[in-house]
Amino acid sequence: MIDIKISKLAPDAKLPLQMTAHSAGYDLFSSNSEDIILKSGNVQLVPTGIAFSIPEGYEVQIRPRSGLAINHQIGVLNSPGTIDADYRGEIKIILFNFGKDDFLIKPKTRIAQMVVAKHEIVNFVITDELDETDRGKGGFGHTSL
Repeated sequence: MIDIKISKLAPDAKLPLQMTAHSAGYDLFSSNSEDIILKSGNVQLVPTGIAFSIPEGYEVQIRPRSGLAINHQIGVLNSPGTIDADYRGEIKIILFNFGKDDFLIKPKTRIAQMVVAKHEIVNFVITDELDETDRGKGGFGHTSL
C-alpha cells in the first residue's frame, strides 16, 4: 500500500472511492456547481475538485467507467489518461459523448475511474541490432486472428 496525498480544491469535492473491496479502480466524481450537458458528439473537460501528490515511480491512470460506457456511451477521450508524479494541478476528466443523446452531468456524478500504477524509469540504449524473436517484425494482424 502506498500513500497518496490529496488536496480538496473545492469544499464539496468528493474523494476517490473504491466501490468494492477488490476494485482496482477508484471512482472519480465531478465537482461542477451547476449541471453540465454533454451534447452528443461533443467533448467536455469536467473538474473533480481534487489534486494529488503522487509518489515518484507511480502514475495515476484515468479510465472510463464501464456503466457510463454501456448505458450512456460516455468515455474518456484520451483513455487511459496519465497523471504524472510531478503534476500538482486539478484533476480534470476529458469526457466524450459517443451516443446519440445528450448526457447530464449533475454535481458529484461518478464520471471516471482512476488506477494507481507503478512504472519504471528506463535508460534507452542505442544499438544497431535487436534481440531476435519468433514474432520478429510481425504486427497489425500478422497472426490472422
